[in-house]
Amino acid sequence: MNRRELLTMIMSATGYAMVGSPVLLAGCTSASGARNTGNLSSDPNVSPLIAEIAETIIPRTDTPGAKDAAVAPFMIKIVEDCYDSEDRTVFYQGLEAFRELCQVRFGQDFAELSDQQRTEFLRELDQVARSYPRAPDSPVHYFVMLKQLTLFAYFTSEIVQTQVLRLVPVPGRYDGCYPYQKGDTAWAI
Repeated sequence: MNRRELLTMIMSATGYAMVGSPVLLAGCTSASGARNTGNLSSDPNVSPLIAEIAETIIPRTDTPGAKDAAVAPFMIKIVEDCYDSEDRTVFYQGLEAFRELCQVRFGQDFAELSDQQRTEFLRELDQVARSYPRAPDSPVHYFVMLKQLTLFAYFTSEIVQTQVLRLVPVPGRYDGCYPYQKGDTAWAI
């Protein structure tokens, strides 16, 4: 698979390019140099909710699920430390809207829903997020953020890197026996 195919696959999976997203490239500090602090970690209901949403997106099968990869704490850390204040607000308010919508639609919390109800609910939100009208400089829909962070946290976790994917550590091992003839170009690392 080449880079273009990978980027196309990521864009089609999330509806927005994760690699190169300004959210992740913005850095982990604000313009003043002070770390951004959010209110996600202070709310005891946020981490379990994010864990349940992520587990519904990437459930445990014959491979580890999102809960096994401990994606919720990582997602909260990224939102609090790397998102700008506008994106953090969208994310947090989106989680609140998610809770309220779930209560209105099903009369119970997301964690209490059946697997089928959870999947149906997330598919409906995905359709809403895909049709979300977005101005060029405005944040994406909160559900797009949730999906992106879930995929990013999952595929960069140690358990997935070592037990699901074939890990090729960079820069790799030293092998001094590569074929080389005088005048050939050097190997790239």
